[in-house]
Amino acid sequence: MEKEKIIALRMERQFLTRPAGEREYDALYRDTQPGQNVYWNGFGQPPTLTFRTEFDDKAYNAERQLRRALVKGRFQGGNLGWICREDMELFACAFQKLLEKPTAEQLAILELIEREGPLTIQQIKEITGLLVKQITPVLHRLQEAFLLYEDQYDGAWDRGWYLFSEAFPDVDLQKYTRQEALNMLLPRFAYRHVVFDVKMARSFYKLPEKDIRTSVASLCTSGVLRETEGGYILASDASYLETYTPQPLHFVYAMHRNDFLVKSNEHVLKEQFKPLYESLPYDHEPLQYFLIDGEFRGAVVGHFRNGPYDLNDVVLDAPALAARKEEILSAAREVNFGKMPARFMGKAI
Repeated sequence: MEKEKIIALRMERQFLTRPAGEREYDALYRDTQPGQNVYWNGFGQPPTLTFRTEFDDKAYNAERQLRRALVKGRFQGGNLGWICREDMELFACAFQKLLEKPTAEQLAILELIEREGPLTIQQIKEITGLLVKQITPVLHRLQEAFLLYEDQYDGAWDRGWYLFSEAFPDVDLQKYTRQEALNMLLPRFAYRHVVFDVKMARSFYKLPEKDIRTSVASLCTSGVLRETEGGYILASDASYLETYTPQPLHFVYAMHRNDFLVKSNEHVLKEQFKPLYESLPYDHEPLQYFLIDGEFRGAVVGHFRNGPYDLNDVVLDAPALAARKEEILSAAREVNFGKMPARFMGKAI
């Protein structure tokens, strides 16, 4: 199967070749859930799918949060994310981390909210005498078990914690097994990637690899997926690509580390670019990854700060990319509030 076709269709379905309208965006968001805000500088902000829209999707998602069309939960290894309310049952069944041996503090706080109703962390502190640093991890663990729900509908910090069953009375936490839930999630993942492998799904969803492999095998058996070079593809896409004509790609995006494509390829990106920066004598943590003509080809490296980051260098995986220096630097400036990297491929700018 031609790599050029796969990349072009992937970029088309990610709306990185043309911006999505609201209806297209809703479908894209649904398939790439859980949504997250911009890595590091998006604390408390609505989720966003950077570079993919013809409108302000941060404002659009803020409005969806306000009317609880987007709801918050702990998915992907306990990380916070935002999903469409109608998908809560599916995601809860996929990601629920059962509370098999509850601690005394977990039981006490759960019973308190059962008795008193929704409470903020400050109210729990006043009633129990526990410190915030004691309360917070308990709430997070109960949230992972889908026993409590944090009602964050705006950017305020003092949020109510509800019994999950009261916030979502129609959600059945036992409706699907994890395998059944994955059998519904993975075709969405496949559609937006065109071709994916098990490690990509593991990297994004942070679920056990054996569960993903079992689901992939089931979907292949049922004819939904088909094995191909490089992983798996929807059977319908395998036929579609035979007559698909790829459009030429020419763009540079600096993608933040919570981006759907970055997170799906996180396991590869860490190893792919590490040799390019690990021996640099200055801070060199990857800040953003460069998506160039549909492939990850380098990174801005430096140091995260509250405020403008330290942009210490731009590393790229091929010397020939130096010919696109101005495009690449422009992409870096766009996502770093106009700040210019100090170096380009090791040379001071």
